[in-house]
Amino acid sequence: MSGEYPIASDPQQGHADVADGPMIPHHNTARLIALDLGVMDYRAAWDTQVQWHKKVLNGSCSSGVLLLVEHPAVITIGRHPGAQEHLLADSNVLTQRGVAVESTDRGGDITFHGPGQLVLYPIIPLNRYNLRIHNYMRLLEQAVIQTLAHWDLLGLRDTGATGVWVNSAHGGPEALAKICAIGIKLSRWISLHGLALNVSTDLSFFQLINPCGLSRPVTSIQAELDKPCPGMQQVKSVLVHELTELLGHLA
Repeated sequence: MSGEYPIASDPQQGHADVADGPMIPHHNTARLIALDLGVMDYRAAWDTQVQWHKKVLNGSCSSGVLLLVEHPAVITIGRHPGAQEHLLADSNVLTQRGVAVESTDRGGDITFHGPGQLVLYPIIPLNRYNLRIHNYMRLLEQAVIQTLAHWDLLGLRDTGATGVWVNSAHGGPEALAKICAIGIKLSRWISLHGLALNVSTDLSFFQLINPCGLSRPVTSIQAELDKPCPGMQQVKSVLVHELTELLGHLA
């Protein structure tokens, strides 16, 4: 596909000693790294985020890094008050489905990560791009909206909730369904955590939670298309391209 960016795989699954890995240029700025971690445990990916955060903070990766990953099945619970109450399944059901539960220090409520879901962790120095929290969240949403447009899906914002939504064909007339969850944390004005875009995710896992506490349906690219779903690598490449272009206009 025209405009796609190559994303290199991390042969050591995201450990710090691959910091000199592939870089993606955008406009006339210093280069922004995009690194594919493959499939990685949630806690291991968090450790990788922390390692890259240090590199961005000390200036050795001044433009930031985009970490792309799929997680084994895991429910993550954010800092929003009452988030724990939105876990609907008991421990027996979670064990039967092979789902771990992790507390996290990101903003937001509760969500599910698993195979077929593209998770993007941008470790971005917001000051470099003249961004503040609200603008950064809208930027992430816009990157997803533009990504979905590659497959003729209309991504929407909801003024009352962060994330990206579609008018799902599977939830009744004009049923707004969430296709991408967003939750971030800032440390020294450098972003951590990020977004989770459902590509071909098994949506039955979302029945174990009340996603983001909103009692709304969840959908995926696969569920919304009347044609074959794009592959994960293709979606990764398009999302990196769209976010990189948006950041490039700000630097």
